[in-house]
Order: sequence, then C-alpha cells, then structure tokens
Amino acid sequence: MDGYQTYDATGLAELIRSGEVKPDEVLQAAKQRAAEVNPKINAIVADIDPAPAVEGPDAPFSGVPFLIKDLHQDLAGYPTSSGSRSLAKVPAAETATVVQRWLDAGLVIFGKTNTPEFGAKGVTEPVLFGPARNPWNTEHTPGGSSGGAAAAVAAGIVPCAGASDGGGSIRIPASACGLFGLKASRGLIPSGPVHGEPLGGTATDGVISRSVRDSAAMLDVLTGPTPVSPYLPANPPGSYADEVGRDPGRLRIGVCTDSSINPTPHPEALAAVTAAATVLTELGHDVVELARAPHDDTALAKDFLTSWFVYCAFSVDEAKAASGSDDSGFELDTRLMASLGRATNPVELTRAIEHRHEHVRRLAEFHESHDLLLTPTTATPPPRIGAFDISPVLRLAQQALLTARAASLLRHTPIVDQLITENLGWVPYTQLANLTGRPAMSVPLHWTPDGLPIGVQFVGRLGADGQLLRLAAQLEQARPWADRRPVL
Repeated sequence: MDGYQTYDATGLAELIRSGEVKPDEVLQAAKQRAAEVNPKINAIVADIDPAPAVEGPDAPFSGVPFLIKDLHQDLAGYPTSSGSRSLAKVPAAETATVVQRWLDAGLVIFGKTNTPEFGAKGVTEPVLFGPARNPWNTEHTPGGSSGGAAAAVAAGIVPCAGASDGGGSIRIPASACGLFGLKASRGLIPSGPVHGEPLGGTATDGVISRSVRDSAAMLDVLTGPTPVSPYLPANPPGSYADEVGRDPGRLRIGVCTDSSINPTPHPEALAAVTAAATVLTELGHDVVELARAPHDDTALAKDFLTSWFVYCAFSVDEAKAASGSDDSGFELDTRLMASLGRATNPVELTRAIEHRHEHVRRLAEFHESHDLLLTPTTATPPPRIGAFDISPVLRLAQQALLTARAASLLRHTPIVDQLITENLGWVPYTQLANLTGRPAMSVPLHWTPDGLPIGVQFVGRLGADGQLLRLAAQLEQARPWADRRPVL
C-alpha cells in the first residue's frame, strides 16, 4: 500500500472489491500514516477497535478506513466527548443513525476526530485535547468545528472523514485544509436516534473529502428518512454519485464579498473569489458581481448567535445531567455562551427563530434570477493557533461576572463583542446556508503565496445538492486539487 494516499475512498473501495488489496492492508496503511503524522496535527483524539467490515452489494465502501467526529456521531460503547471534559468518560448508549449508515456501507471506523467544545467555534482548540493543527502549516488552525476531520484528510490519514455543519463546520475546515466540503439541504440527512434536529434543524452531518465523487457517494449513503425523521426529503430520481460528470449547464452566478461583520475581507479571500470567477467564466457560466449581499447579514448574525447561545446552555445542562459534572468540567468561553443563553428572553429566542423565514425569503428572491451565490468561504486565510485566546485581564473579568451570576451584565461588556469576533469575524459567510436550510459547498481553488488554502463557497436553492455536485466536479476537472498535498 505504498500508494495509499493517492486513492480516494471510491478508489480504495474498487481496489478492495477487485481483490488487489485486502481490507486489513488498507487499514494498516491508514494506521501507519496516523502514527506518522497525528502527533504533529492532533487530528485523532480517540481510538476505536474496528468491527469487521460489512460486505456485499449494499456496502459500496467495504473495507475503507474512516474516522468519525467526536460530536453527535455516537458509536455505542464509546464516549462522545463533544470536546468537553464533562463528557470524556461517558459512553454512548446508542449508535447514531449516520454512524450506522457508514458502518452498513462497509466503512471501517478506527478513530474519532478533534472538535471544539460542543462544536461552538470556528477553530478546533479544546482544552480537553489541545489544538488540532493544519497540515499545510502546523502553526495555523485547520478550522472548526470539524477541524480534526479536515486535518486527518489533508494529512492523508483517510481520504474522507465524518463531519458536521451547524454554522459552517464542514465548509470552514474544508476551506482551511484545501479540501471539498458539502453541507446538504436541510432534512436530507437524518439525525437520530438520540438527537432529533441539532441546533433547531440548522445542523447536519456529512463528510469532508479529497474528491467530489466521494462526497457525492457518501451523500447517497446518508440520505433517506428513518421512522423518527421529522421530514420526508425529496431525493433525486437517481443517485448523487451519478451527478458527478454531468454537465451543470450554463449557470448564472452572483458574486458577493460584502460582510458587515467583517467589512474588509483579507486580500487573499478576494483573490480566491477572483480566481473562481475566472475559471467559471472560462467554463461558460455567467458571473455577475452583486452590488450588495442578498440578505441582511447583521440581522442574520444576531439571529444565529441568539439561537447558538441558547443551544449552548442546553448542551451544558444536558452534559451535566449525563455526567454529574459541575461548572469546572466546561471551558470558560462555553460557560459564558451558556450564561448568555440563559439570560436570553424567550421572546428573543422565538423572534430569532421566526426571523429565519425572512432570510429564506431574501435568498429565494435572489435565486429567482441567479442559480448560485458565490462568496469566499472565510474572510481570511486560516488564523494562527491561539489567535482568538482572550487576554488574561478580560478572562478575569469574565470569571468574576460568572461567579457573581451577572449574566445580564455580560451584554454590556466587551465580552460579547469578543465572542462575536471569535465566532464569526473570520467566518461571516457560512451561517446563511444553515439558517435558511440551503445546500452550500466549499471548493478549494486558491492557495495563498504562503501556501495556505482558502476556499470559495457556493450557496444553492433548496434541493440543489445535485447541481452543486455537478458544478464542483466540473471545477475539479478544470482546476484539479486532489494531488496537491501538504508536506509533513
């Protein structure tokens, strides 16, 4: 298996199916690569004793090594820490629906990947495990919250890994690590059996991959309702894998780099969009620069964070109930966000949820005349590890306010601005697709002069997952990225 890293998951499955290699040889190659590079990137934070791979015609990835995210992707008998010290030793009672579907597809799960506490940040630097590092430059973040998954794929440990996205957590790490990441339309991929609709339906599971065809085939593995699903998704007549290679047609694509949260995107973020616009034009698409964003991103950010803080409070309370932990089991930033959530008036929360429809309407109006929205995936290249650490003075102030249980005062301090900057300042573009439930993808078409990746994001109409995959495959062929790998 000297050529292990040159294959995507689909290619490995074909090798195994043909008998050219054995599943245990492929798994050994993955583990060997993990032993070589994981000490440098801290992507894998827990080992799993893999079960024998499911075989047969309904197991398209039989024998292919795989990693799951240590957040919501439960495997019975193993802890799902969610990046929190409070849950580090609490085993999951049931296997999550998506994990079972990966197992049924024949994937061999041998580890869990690093994530920030409760997935609450766009960087992966939990106190429990320490920071995950970007294989392109280990002084920089691989993004979050699926940072460990992206780092593992970029480093060649696995060709594809489990991820999830509640505010950009597939697309942000894909951008930071030079990979492909698709967030599916709302309701397409079921949660369960324990979790119904994480983060009020704005979050979904998925994968981060090196190739478009892997993401498409994995979407086929994951889609379809269960008896406890809240929705009956409208799947395409064929498979998503069949969309790869089909002509996307001539698309009208609106370009927007505006953001009130970060009014001055980094020049490399703008360069990434320019590079994407160039190749799109070469491919015959109509690229139109928008005078302004099709939605109110200031209002959207407020609505997103209002729900996020309340969900953080819920997550902390659930973790306390499951583990018996007190406040010492949680990071200070998490406790602050949870405190803000508890201080949120129920009417404020309801208003934030109801406002989602306004964002849907604005985006739908845009899609009446445009097929896709193109933005940078992130407003800056991947920041350095520790870039969002709070100063000791402000940290003491936070601790004092928490000790005094003065949550209502938090809204009138620099702490809230710090949290907004920390959570959304470098990633202001991705939450739109989550709140509206629209599909979106990050495509790796640009690297900075320093060798750091930065992707571009496309947002489609509800149910346009196939269209996004068709375009992604066309871009992949025009500007191949799979053979571009970091040196570790």
